[in-house]
Amino acid sequence: MKWESTIKGFTNYLKLERSLSLNSLEAYKDDSEKLSQYGTIHSKNPEDITTEDLRAFLKWINSLGISAYSQARILSGIRAFYKYLLLENLVQKDPTELIENPKIGRKLPVFLTVDEVNKLIDSIDLSKPEGIRNKAILETLYSSGLRVSELTGLKLSQTFLDIGLLKITGKGNKERLVPLGGSAVKHIRIYLDHWRNKVKIKSGFDDVLFLNNRGAAISRVMIFYIIKNQIKSSGIKKAVSPHTLRHSFATHLIEGGADLRAVQAMLGHESITTTEIYTHLDREYLKSNILQFHPRA
Repeated sequence: MKWESTIKGFTNYLKLERSLSLNSLEAYKDDSEKLSQYGTIHSKNPEDITTEDLRAFLKWINSLGISAYSQARILSGIRAFYKYLLLENLVQKDPTELIENPKIGRKLPVFLTVDEVNKLIDSIDLSKPEGIRNKAILETLYSSGLRVSELTGLKLSQTFLDIGLLKITGKGNKERLVPLGGSAVKHIRIYLDHWRNKVKIKSGFDDVLFLNNRGAAISRVMIFYIIKNQIKSSGIKKAVSPHTLRHSFATHLIEGGADLRAVQAMLGHESITTTEIYTHLDREYLKSNILQFHPRA
């Protein structure tokens, strides 16, 4: 069994039978290719890899400076790879069975305060043609807590401005309804009336909500660029990405007293334990405020 053909079969399986997104497919493929690099160095094919080999592999990627969090993610991809091989009867034993996940601390995500979010959005120059679009994008990200891939894939037919709802296709092609705040609705309408209808839309992109200047779907990279540019303009001294607005959305809901299950549903988290990190974040926020303002802190 050769690595190249096996990994190709694995990615086809994930695409056709598991219906994973392009980003997830790339991540799984990358994980299995890392193991193939190790296997090639040691002249071992997929069926030759043992539990001891995997332990040595984890030590190897650790020596490359890959973080414990990334190691755990890579191991998760390799587990999926061997689950596929077992399913296809290409191996008789799963070498990942006795491997423990690397111990990782739970990092609290970076988020913006309400004032910082306002400062970020208000820093957009609306005198520039793309400013109208960019404001609608940031308002939507913060109002709905979408992942950047969900935003770039958002369709007009999934956008119900009259009732303030979005129908989102998230991870694993799971659909959920997400409420959209009044400010986001307002700026999406302005974008549709004063920017989008003036762009010559390319064939196949008529139903895409957010477009680039060439009339095609706006890319993930462009969203990162827009936010990076606005962070610089606003003077905020934090490492901010599109995901930061998702974290801010969830944090501000929890701070405001929103039900954890409701936040889980809006974010599209499969497990509520993923959403629970925002309750820890809220405690940190409260603690920092007490330490800052209490006379005996």
